Amino acid sequence: MHVRRDVDATRSGWWLDEAASAGRENLDPVHVARYDDKEDAGAAAEVDLLVEVGLRRDGTIVDLGAGTGQLAVTVAPVCARVVAADVSPVMLAQLRAKVAAAGATNVDVVQAGFLSYEHEGAPADVVYTRWALHHLPDFWKALALQRMRRSVRSGGVLRLADIAYSFDAADAPARIDAWRATLPESGEGQWVRSDVDDHVRDEHSTFTWILEGMIERSGFRIERAERSADGFQVAYVARAV
Repeated sequence: MHVRRDVDATRSGWWLDEAASAGRENLDPVHVARYDDKEDAGAAAEVDLLVEVGLRRDGTIVDLGAGTGQLAVTVAPVCARVVAADVSPVMLAQLRAKVAAAGATNVDVVQAGFLSYEHEGAPADVVYTRWALHHLPDFWKALALQRMRRSVRSGGVLRLADIAYSFDAADAPARIDAWRATLPESGEGQWVRSDVDDHVRDEHSTFTWILEGMIERSGFRIERAERSADGFQVAYVARAV
């Protein structure tokens, strides 16, 4: 396993501290240790999709916000190189252990985020991110998406899945209360109502019409947009133009 670290570029005082914005749960060893039990990334289906839309056997995928590495380990057998990047040292420890256990020698582990990852080598076929971009406020999402475009080849793909709101702002209170009502008050190893409270209050999920505008202004053309029936999850396939 080849392990890299991020490029520690000198930034002005206004530059966002990504590690501090990673979400407190992602810096919590207890949460991270049980993350795979709580959240299934559907990695096998995602890999099938990525191959369908353009991930080549001799190609590269960059997984930003790779977390514990569910996608990175699953995709490694079908391409030449995987770059798995995350800002959380706790997530990275789990990721490195999983990569080593899988014997995935073509996975580079990088301590970096959307705003600090510096791509090296041939442009990627795919830039992938799942449930991570919402940690950035919208200004920083726009910068992150432009950086992702620079990492991927022309004709390559952005696969972005996240919590985003595909309903009108006026409907938000009722829709969020309805979302909360589908979850239990408490319980181990599952999503509970306080998770919704924390997410909506403290994190930076945005409306799909804002997110889609940023994706397209960054040099991608949205080919697929999958929105959940409850209006809270979205997944895009966007082609680099």
